[in-house]
Amino acid sequence: MKAIDRPRIVIATLVSSAVVEQLAARAEVVNVADRPRGELFEALATATGLLVNSGVRVDTELIAAAPRLRIVATVSVGYDNIDIEALARRDILLSNTRGSLIETVADLAFGLVIVATRRLGPALAWVRSGAWTSKAAPFGHDLKGATLGIVGFGAIGVALARRAHVSGMRVIYSNRRQRTDDAVTGASYRTFEALLGEADCVAALVPLTSETRGLFGDAAFERMKPGATLVNVARGAVVDTNALVRALDAGRIAGAALDVTDPQPLPSDHPLALRDDVVITPHMGSATTETRERMAFLAAQNLLAWLDGKPLPTPVDIAAG
Repeated sequence: MKAIDRPRIVIATLVSSAVVEQLAARAEVVNVADRPRGELFEALATATGLLVNSGVRVDTELIAAAPRLRIVATVSVGYDNIDIEALARRDILLSNTRGSLIETVADLAFGLVIVATRRLGPALAWVRSGAWTSKAAPFGHDLKGATLGIVGFGAIGVALARRAHVSGMRVIYSNRRQRTDDAVTGASYRTFEALLGEADCVAALVPLTSETRGLFGDAAFERMKPGATLVNVARGAVVDTNALVRALDAGRIAGAALDVTDPQPLPSDHPLALRDDVVITPHMGSATTETRERMAFLAAQNLLAWLDGKPLPTPVDIAAG
């Protein structure tokens, strides 16, 4: 086969040289990671495969610039950055990396539960202010005996529940429907509204959809237990940012720990970024060396499976949205 006849795969996200070499053994690889969007468009003119992450916008304009595109592999679980309807119209396949980051994201989620429940944000601000020698430190609450409410009880939610149980927390969850393995997970089902009124800490783990966008708005914060805290490791737009500021200002909730924000990144002078009772991490749920490498290799395996005419390891059913 002549090089010009080889399928072309465009890489639009930073991956290791080992991942690039694995793909280059089977296809012509054009790496435009961290390059201007215009260069990505140029590279896509003859591309059959595209490797992206959640930070790359795969919209109708980009898809139109890739007339030969047959598969998009994203190095992420979520794909709200991708116009799946536009992919479906062209019969372009989509894969994600579900299953590769469960434990890592659950680690961070539980870390943020501790941050929120023990009020480590105010404690850090207290140390930095020099107040250590002049007044008492801010108090948080025990994890043992507290109720953790998990909104979106998939694989990551179950992994988070395991960690919470070890600390003696009681776990409740809300989902589209009640699971059939509550006896195994040790968590109890609640409606979303009931969970809000019962949980001492609420952790958001839902995907971003038209139904979940702005799920945590004024009405949700009004229903939350007084003194409760919010943890968001889902997507920033699941929380109405202005409503969260209003809830904090009014003292309806005690604080928040956010791995994602809306907008993202959050401007340094944004009201949320200036609060001692809010801790923000830079969307780092899967940000470990091992997990990101595992995710990139899984995305590459999806591309290679397509080249071989085999079923994709982790396809996304875009017909189902």
